[in-house]
This record gives sequence, structure tokens and C-alpha cells, in this order.
Amino acid sequence: MAKDTEKLIRQLSLISFLLAERRPLTAQEIRRSVEGYATMNEEAFARRFYADRMELEALGIGIEVRRPADSAVEQETYALRPERLHLPPIRFSEEELLALQMALKLLDGRFAYAQPLRLALQQVTWASGPPAGKEAEAPVLLGVTASTQTAEDAQRLAKIEAGIVRRKTVVFAYHSLERDEVLERKVDPYHLLYRNGEFYLIGYSHERGEVRVFRLSRIKGKVAFATKSEHDFRPPQGFDPREFAQRAEWQLGPERGIAEIEVDERLGWYVKRHWGRYGQVEERPDGSILLRTGYASGRALIGWLLSLRGHGRLVGPAELVEELEHRLELLERRHRELAAQLREEGLPSPPQLHHRQQDGQPPEAIKPERFARLMALATILIEAGRQGRELRLEELAKRLSATKQEVREDISILNVVNFGGGMYVLYAEVDEHGVVRVDPEPYSDNFERPVRLLPIEAKALIAAIDLLGSHLGAGALASGREKIVAALGNDAPGLLVQPGEDDPELAKLLSSATEGRQVLKLEYYKPAEDRLQERVVEPLALALGREGWYLAAFDRERNDLRHFRLDRIKRAQPTGERFAPRGREPEALPDWLRTGQLEGASQAILWVAPERARWLSERYRQLAKRPDGSALVAVPYGSIGWLVGAVLREAGDAAVIEPAQAGEEVLAAVERLRSLALTA
Repeated sequence: MAKDTEKLIRQLSLISFLLAERRPLTAQEIRRSVEGYATMNEEAFARRFYADRMELEALGIGIEVRRPADSAVEQETYALRPERLHLPPIRFSEEELLALQMALKLLDGRFAYAQPLRLALQQVTWASGPPAGKEAEAPVLLGVTASTQTAEDAQRLAKIEAGIVRRKTVVFAYHSLERDEVLERKVDPYHLLYRNGEFYLIGYSHERGEVRVFRLSRIKGKVAFATKSEHDFRPPQGFDPREFAQRAEWQLGPERGIAEIEVDERLGWYVKRHWGRYGQVEERPDGSILLRTGYASGRALIGWLLSLRGHGRLVGPAELVEELEHRLELLERRHRELAAQLREEGLPSPPQLHHRQQDGQPPEAIKPERFARLMALATILIEAGRQGRELRLEELAKRLSATKQEVREDISILNVVNFGGGMYVLYAEVDEHGVVRVDPEPYSDNFERPVRLLPIEAKALIAAIDLLGSHLGAGALASGREKIVAALGNDAPGLLVQPGEDDPELAKLLSSATEGRQVLKLEYYKPAEDRLQERVVEPLALALGREGWYLAAFDRERNDLRHFRLDRIKRAQPTGERFAPRGREPEALPDWLRTGQLEGASQAILWVAPERARWLSERYRQLAKRPDGSALVAVPYGSIGWLVGAVLREAGDAAVIEPAQAGEEVLAAVERLRSLALTA
């Protein structure tokens, strides 16, 4: 029998014995009665029993250790209270159940934690059951979800997650863009973060002696455990990964100071809604605001300020004002002198755009702890046995997101899990036709109720809810989340932290209008044209693309389907009119939302300064690397206005070489920004 199988049987039997006896037990009683311990010598038993308790604790199942006053180890007793194992019943409304089912339907197979999500939903909705006669359908399209891009990334993520759960130090080779070197890293993994389509590991770096953030796509080769110990570290008290997730780009690093930025009435609402969380906002009667925000990178903050196209004015501090003036000079000089010089030297031809093909087969999802699947299977089998109901192996495999062979093996394990003294949890047989018949034992009521969610299940569930947020079921997920957190007893952040960029009330309104087929009047901001527009639309679906959430709607003025980014909708108002289906509802996302590449997009050639070349070469296709460390990159674009905004955001560290028209518009924008008194 494999060691992992022996361990699973031993740990499940330990839980069963402690629950069945309903009293504190000595180590010797446990050794005599629990499957797997009796054959060990004293030393091996002490080591294995301690390791099993620590692993169960990491899974959220804490066994109490009771010590007498004199602390004699021989007199220690052990107990497991049912409330440490069983999940309190959660009563969901019909709307909440439908929203949870929609979440699973949308994310299943396209979410890195789809399997633990499936098990978690099965546990929390056990008593409620599906809403009668209702199908989980959602007017939501997902193009980008929390999913790994390659099988190699999935394997790395699986190893890292195992390290987080088991508190194991990991080692890997990492490409440091700052040094442009591949270096060995030894890290205590604390948490996983998902942001802007990328996975990140937050952990203690032994080389740096501090907590650092590592991007999964920059890890090279395999991730391995540093030692063979059961556990290597304990996360620090009070550690909260949300501190790392909820930082603006300019706040990544040690804080240099506090910047003050005035934003005029045109974009005051926009900055307050989407960046107000990164500082303090002082609102003014005319609709303008003053934003005070800490910053670590002056370049990143100035790039963001320039992207506001003159609607923001830097008040201070003086050193940042000086850097802004320097970067405006860089933008001007590099577009007047460097661009002309490079055009004279001759430029490489940008490559043809190739859209990434979807093969319909998502990368292999991370498998949940097998322990979680066994606990869920035990509950299903016992319920069927008590009801005298047969099950189909195929049905069980689909329900647990496992293969039929894996379910057969799990049933074999459960058949030998015991309470001691020859009392077993259940006995199940699978015949040659795949029919499963179950005979539950008298003490099987210990597993009759759904067990408490394991950490990976709880985090996957919360992560899925946070990913979809208010964009599904007009807010039903939010109220369902509150009930789940109450049952769990804590609000631990999910495996993935996706900071919201949309107004939740706006998202609820759009979701409700989409489901109710209500015509909306939108006030919509177009950055490329720097203007607000009024649009009357028929909302058809909410869609998650590479750059955020969009409203797919039929635009009556343009008589065509259009996509509106939610973070640019200043306000939406129902007109009171309802619309009938036109037969043009979107069934899938357009390629540009999924891949970030527009059909028939042009390509610009940008020069990138040495200090930014590695970062932009990671995002765009590099055409040439120059001796001084600078690079030429190809950037696909749909409009000159968008391209100008992207170059301004680089704050002088990039210059448009081709098309020349875009370079001229950058220069015009610099002159306009100076004339608008960008600084106080």
C-alpha cells in the first residue's frame, strides 16, 4: 500500500476514533485502536502521531491536547470536538443558491481552483439543495479568469499551494527583471495573489530577509521543497496579504513621501472611484478632488498623472514636481531627437499579429487535497446508504470532478477507515456495471453531516466569489459570502485577491438591468477622445476581459453591438423602457477581449529606455535589443489616441518611432500639459 494511502487511512481513522469515543483519550489508547499505529514501535508512533496532528491542524482540524498540571507527557490526553470538524448548516435564499451555482458553472474548468471550488459548494449547499425547477444561467461572459496559462504553471502553482498548506519552504529559479538574472530563491510561502491576469506568490525571501512578491510566470523550472521536514515555518502573527494586493503601481516598495494631486471636475469622480482607495480624497463643491497618496516610485506616479491628460495637477512635494518637469523634458527630447535618429538608422519590420488560438482544453486545474475529496465522498455515500439508494460510479466521478478510477480507489480507502475495535465508517461495493451500493455502519453518523471546509476549499470559494463580485446575480453572491464567512468563523482572504476597480452599486444595477432587459442611458468617458458621451443601450451581458469588466450592449445610435468598460461608466440610469431580444445576444467574447489584440490592429514601434526595457519586453514583442540596453518593441494599437496615452504613461522612458503621427501627437500633448499648469 502506498505511503500516502496509509497516511490517509490513518488520519481518517484517528478522526473517527476521537469522535466516536466522545472523551479525551491517551496516546496509548490511540495507538492500540487506530488503524496503522499498532504496528509501530514507541519512537515511530510518537513521531507519526505528532506529524499527523500537525497535518490535520494545517487542514483546519485541530485536535485538543490536554495536559495535567505537572505537564507529564505520558498523561496527556487528546480530544476532537465535533464543531472543529463539522460545518454549521448554512441556509441560503433561492437567489443566493442560484448565484453560487452560476459561479461554479462559469468557473468550472477555467479556474485554477475549480476542483476545490466544486467540493466547497457541495459542502455549503448540502442542506439547501438546488432551487426547484431552476437552471443556473447567467448573462455573464468570462474571457479571463483565475486560470494558469500552461501545464508547467499549473504544476508550479500546485507545489506552491502545497507549501502554503503544509508550511513548507520552497526553492526555485527566478528571473529577476531588476538584475536581468536567473537566481535561486528560497521562500517561505504565505499566500497566493491573482492580479491583472497574473499569479503572484507572497512569501518570506531568505536571501532578502523580508517578505517579497514573486510573479509565477518568472519562475523557471520546477518548484521543490527545501527540506524533508513535516513543517519548516509558521506565518507571522497578523500577516494580511491584502496589504500587498491593494497597492497602486506607484506604491510597490518603500514609501518615499506623500503626493498631493488636484483632479478637476471632469475626472474627479473617476479618480475617486478607482484610485481613492490608495490614499485620502478631499471632495470639493465643484466636483474636483484633492488626492493625497503615498508613493514609492515617482516615475510610476507621474506616468499615471500624465495619463489623466491634463485633468490632474501635481501640488507637491517639491522633489516630485522637479521629477515631473524632468520627465516632460525627456518625453520632448526623445520624441524630437531620438525618434528621428532611429528612423534614419532603419527600423526592423514589426511581425504579423497572431491571435492565440483556444484549443478548448483548459490547462490541468490544481487538484484539491485528496483528504477533502474523501471527506466529501464519505458524506455522499453515507447519505445514500441511509436512504437505501444506489449510486452510479460515473455520477460520483462527475460530482467530485475526479476519474472513475480515482473514485474506486477512494471507496477502497473509506472501506477500511475505522473507529477502532472493528467498527468501520461504511462498506461500499462497486459492481461490474458501475453501480455503487452502500452499507453504513452504526457510527457513521460522525461523517453524515458535511465536514468543515478545509482551508483550500474555503479560500477557493471566497476567491471565486470575490472574482465575480457584484457582477453576478445583482449582489446575491455578496450576501451568500457573508453567510459563508459567518459559518467559517473568520474572513480569511481567498487564495486569490482581485482588487475591485468597479463601483459595486453600478455593477449591481447593470446586472439587474441585463437580467430584466431594461434600456439604460449611460454617461461614458472615452479616454482616447477625452470626452464624456451619452449612450442609450440595451444591456445584454457582463463580460470579464483582460483589462477588466465590460458591458456588452446593443448601442441604438450606432445600431450595433458595443462593449463599454465598467470603470469608465460615470453613471447608468434605467429609462423605464424594456426591450425585446433582437437575436444578436453575444454567445462568446470577441477575440480582443480575450487576447488583448484587436482584429486588424496596427503595430507601432516603440523605443524603450534601458531601465524599462526588460519590463516592456515582457509585455510586448521585442524586435531588437540595443548595445546600451534599450530595446525596440512592437505594440499593437487600435487608435492613435490609445497609443499616445500608453506612451505618456511611460513618463519619458518610451518614445514612438513609428508611426510618426503618434510621435507628433505625443509632442502636442506635452505642450498642452505644460500650458495647463500641470504643477502648482
